[in-house]
Amino acid sequence: MNLQQLRYLNEIVHQGLKISNAANALYTSQPGISKQIKLLEEELGIEIFVRNGKRIAAITEPGKAVLAIAQRMLHDAENLREVAQEFHSQDSGHLTIATTHTQARYALPPVVKQFIKRYPGVKLGLHQGNPTQIAEQVLSGEADIGIATESLSLYDDLVTLPCYEWNHCVITPLRHPLLAEKKLTLAKIAQYPIITYDFAFSGRGKINAAFEAANIQPNIALTAIDADVIKTYVELGLGIGILAKMAFIPERDKHLRMMDAGHLFKPSTTRVAIRKNEYLRGYTYDFIELFAPHLTREVVAKTMHAPLLQEK
Repeated sequence: MNLQQLRYLNEIVHQGLKISNAANALYTSQPGISKQIKLLEEELGIEIFVRNGKRIAAITEPGKAVLAIAQRMLHDAENLREVAQEFHSQDSGHLTIATTHTQARYALPPVVKQFIKRYPGVKLGLHQGNPTQIAEQVLSGEADIGIATESLSLYDDLVTLPCYEWNHCVITPLRHPLLAEKKLTLAKIAQYPIITYDFAFSGRGKINAAFEAANIQPNIALTAIDADVIKTYVELGLGIGILAKMAFIPERDKHLRMMDAGHLFKPSTTRVAIRKNEYLRGYTYDFIELFAPHLTREVVAKTMHAPLLQEK
């Protein structure tokens, strides 16, 4: 048994059980992969795949168990390389952050600026997506850490840590009738078409929950994944907006007005996500601490290895 065989196994599954696709992805031959998988099966004394002629039809139950162990071993092998790299070049490398538009546009810029100044030799990448895509990128290793508000804590193979809480606000065009109200209520908001986030984004679940608890049916006229899109359509007069308060910048959004809605919707928590038992470079810890100062290297490391300690 060797790591190359485990890589072949992992890639076959990743490519939807298509050996030809796995061969192309790994720059090797299809017969070579097939031979190595057969050798692995013979050594283990089990069939990893169900075959239909030369085609792989499914993965067997023992094959699933082997795959899970193989993925852990490949992960540990990658961690070994990271340890060596850490000592060879502590201030250079790559760091990929998977996050939402709101975080990338409004929360991360000062952090990124400080990080690049501190680590000019580290190539930083930002991948934007919805919370599910963010979680999957971290789990697959495409991203080193994920930052989002929704869903990240639902994945058992991720360690998630709270970064900060934030509230929603209501935005309107200039001279909108809602601005004359002395107290903002859900009932008054529901009188107008609402433009807000798609369900998977930026605390949308808290918005829905508030209206449901008050037994009020809001008029959701338009949803978007991008706060700037919401602001654009509010400015056009198509409705009022409900968005993250951090996304309203008075000096830039001069054609809009903002009303605080913290008393109407429960606060949302932005979290950082990391794969369990991942080896993090020193600059990764620093990025997390720049974003959330209470998440020191000691706190993050202790949390990441807590499940491992419990298993012993």
